[in-house]
Amino acid sequence: MQKIQRESKQLQATVDRFEKLQANYDDVVTLAQLGVEEQEESVVAEAEKLAEDFTAAYERMRIETLLNGEYDLNNAIVTLHSGAGGTESCDWANMLLRMYSHWAEKNHYAFEVLDYLPGEEAGVKSVTFHVSGDYAYGYLRCEKGVHRLVRISPFDASGRRHTSFASCDVMPELADDVKMEIDPDDLRIDTYRSSGAGGQHVNKTESAIRITHVPTGIVVQCQNERSQFKNRDMAMKMLMAKLNENKRQAKMEKMQGIRGEVKDIAWGSQIRSYVFHPYSMAKDHRTNAESGNIQAVMDGNIDMFMNAYLVWSKQECAP
Repeated sequence: MQKIQRESKQLQATVDRFEKLQANYDDVVTLAQLGVEEQEESVVAEAEKLAEDFTAAYERMRIETLLNGEYDLNNAIVTLHSGAGGTESCDWANMLLRMYSHWAEKNHYAFEVLDYLPGEEAGVKSVTFHVSGDYAYGYLRCEKGVHRLVRISPFDASGRRHTSFASCDVMPELADDVKMEIDPDDLRIDTYRSSGAGGQHVNKTESAIRITHVPTGIVVQCQNERSQFKNRDMAMKMLMAKLNENKRQAKMEKMQGIRGEVKDIAWGSQIRSYVFHPYSMAKDHRTNAESGNIQAVMDGNIDMFMNAYLVWSKQECAP
C-alpha cells in the first residue's frame, strides 16, 4: 500500500511538473515574440534566460523517463572505499565524498553520513552515506564502480605525479513495506564506540552498531545516531539493501548465464578518470563523456556523466 501511495504521489508530481514546463514554454515564446516586435534588447535577454531555464528543466525531465528501474525512485545508500595508493587514496575517497555531498545539495537531496572510518594520516578509508529524495538511487547507480585520480600529490615533498583509486558502491534503500526474511540466528551484532568525524557522543558511548550476516559474510555498520536503537535500525536497512542487491545480481547473472566480474580497486578497472595533471579533464570510460572543467566536476557538477550513462545503458540493453 505504501509503495502504491508513493508511486501515485510521484505520478501526480510528474503531471504537475509537465504542466509547469508547458506554461514556462508558453512564457518563453510570448516573451521572445514581444521582444522582437518591440525591439527591446532587455526583453530578448530575459527571454533567453527563461529559455535556458526551460531547456535545463526539460532535459532533466526527459532523462527521468529513463529512470524506470524497479528501485530507481528509491533513496540510495552509498559506500566509498579507498583503494591502491595509501594516504593518497584515502584523500581521494574524501574528495569524492565532498563531490557527492555537493551534488546532493545542488539537486535538493538530503545527505547523511552513516558510518565513517578515517584514514591513518588524512582522508577516509571508508564512508557510508544516505541520500534521500525521488530518484536518488536511479541517478547514483550510474556512479557504481572504481574512480581514478591523477594529480601532483600534496603529500609528496618531491612534487611527483600520483595515481589513486577509490570504489563507489550504491544500493537502493528498500521501502518499509518491503520485507526480507532474515533468521536472527544468522546475525552477529556488536556494539562499539563511534569514531566518526564529529559529534558530541563520539568515543563516549557504545552506540555504534556492527551487524554481520554470517552465511554471506556481509558486514554493515552505522554510528551516526546518538541512539544505539536508531543505529541498529539503519544498519538493518543497510543489511537488507545489500542482501537484496546480492540476490538481484545473482538472478541477473543466472539469467544471462555469466559469472559476475569482481574488479580490484586499482589500475585497469576504473569507470571514470579525473586528471588534474598534466592536463585537466574528467572522462567516463563507459560513455566517453568528458569535461575539461575538473573543478566544476569536483564541486558536484556530475549530471552530464549520469545522463550520458543512463542513455548509454538503455542503448546497451536495446535488442
